[in-house]
Amino acid sequence: MGNELLLSAMLPICGMAGEVYSMPSGDVVPAPEEQPNIILFLVDDMGWQDTSLSFWTQRTKYNDTYHTPNMERMATQGKMFTQAYACSISSPTRVSLFTGMNAARHRVTSWTLRKNTTHEQPDSVMIYPEWNVNGICQEPGVERTTQVTSLAEVLKAHGYHTIHCGKAHFGAEGTPGANPLKMGFEVNIAGHAAGSPASYYGQENFGNRTDGRSPLAAVPGLEKYYGTDTFLSEALTIEAMKALDNAQQTDKPFFLYMAHYAIHTPIQPDMRFYQKYLDKGLSPVEAAYATLIEGMDKSRGDIMDYLDKNNLTENTILIFMSDNGGLAAHTRTGQLHVQNYPLNSGKGSAYEGGIREPMIVRWPGIVAPQTQCDHYLMIEDFFPTILEMAGVDNYTTVQQRDGISFMPLLTGKGEMKKRDIYWHYPNSWGPSGPGIGATCSIRSGEWKLVYYFGDGRRELFNIPADISEKHDMAQEKPEVVKELSRKLSNYLRSVNAQRPLLRATRQPAPWPDEI
Repeated sequence: MGNELLLSAMLPICGMAGEVYSMPSGDVVPAPEEQPNIILFLVDDMGWQDTSLSFWTQRTKYNDTYHTPNMERMATQGKMFTQAYACSISSPTRVSLFTGMNAARHRVTSWTLRKNTTHEQPDSVMIYPEWNVNGICQEPGVERTTQVTSLAEVLKAHGYHTIHCGKAHFGAEGTPGANPLKMGFEVNIAGHAAGSPASYYGQENFGNRTDGRSPLAAVPGLEKYYGTDTFLSEALTIEAMKALDNAQQTDKPFFLYMAHYAIHTPIQPDMRFYQKYLDKGLSPVEAAYATLIEGMDKSRGDIMDYLDKNNLTENTILIFMSDNGGLAAHTRTGQLHVQNYPLNSGKGSAYEGGIREPMIVRWPGIVAPQTQCDHYLMIEDFFPTILEMAGVDNYTTVQQRDGISFMPLLTGKGEMKKRDIYWHYPNSWGPSGPGIGATCSIRSGEWKLVYYFGDGRRELFNIPADISEKHDMAQEKPEVVKELSRKLSNYLRSVNAQRPLLRATRQPAPWPDEI
């Protein structure tokens, strides 16, 4: 049976969003006593529809455009999550993942790069808050950072060999958090402060210049590939597998954080796949975008093959996730803001196109294969879940955590009760578009409220009934708006969240329940 037939036969074993989860016993086997290896495969800027695997109730033209056979392969061996959420921008997501904190609490609410420097331009209506532009670190007393105990550090303290490969983007240049080796990783491959590569091409030395004036985005540590035809995604994969070879000599379980720079800009074609997308009739930019996706998918397949070859598959958990929605506000060709259809908008937006991500978990013997889960979860939930996967239940962190383990959705043991999830972006990303701006949001069951700090506008959507967020029901359901505004405001107050000032009054913008 082919992958498409297998996937069409999947049966959900999780409750709908907001419902109490339960699953009949007998569908999974008991967890092994040996600590599992864990590979977290995080893709940069990959949208919900940037795959040949459909995470919706039907296929779209995007599913028929892109080619991700290894996502399909992984799904037949594991569980797809159709409502996995992250932040709309990279750094907040990565910080939340590695700390278990919501962005409103850790205050790394936008993307980091240069020390003590924000990328935001002055706004005529708002003065943006002084957020933690330097990111996170594990050391106290670093200005405009949040001190944390990272996920990698906790895993290392409990016997794991920790490997970082690819994009880090935890802290600004010149701060401790910029170096993964200071964030709990024992091995760092190509990770530093920048969130995008200067070049994907080995022929261009991945952006490194011989005159010593390399841009900050030049990818470090891959000198052996300079001047070669090796694409960045391939170089990272080769180096990751070498690191796994070494990990097997440590007699420890390993944690590999495989964080690809793809499919972030610059949209440069991976020539291994480029011609076939041009032959499909895609524009050069869209064909190049598709090659970034397929090259990333090949990496996943190569790592899955490595696990099979080395008899590691049965005791290795493989998690796949993206850090924010697909790029749709600029650079792409054709009509903008539709590249994540049926979701509205894309990266940087509070709408579903900016925050809903493709996610799959493969855990042999624990997670039933060929299954699907429609229960929503949030990026900070990865922190407690991964530690529970690792059998780590006695640990402390310097930070207060917000995430809730979604282990019941994986094992079928216990319940994951109804809860609300929150987003907070009191910043300016730069580009404009639907749902892009200084916002905060809440998802509560079927309802989602989006609040705009600049003008006090509140929008209400029933997500299961209106996945494209085209029908604002705020006027029709004032009681729901009031209740969700109260919940959202109370949560943001409870974590001492920042908010912009209004230039006209020099006072903080109202909370949603103050409108």
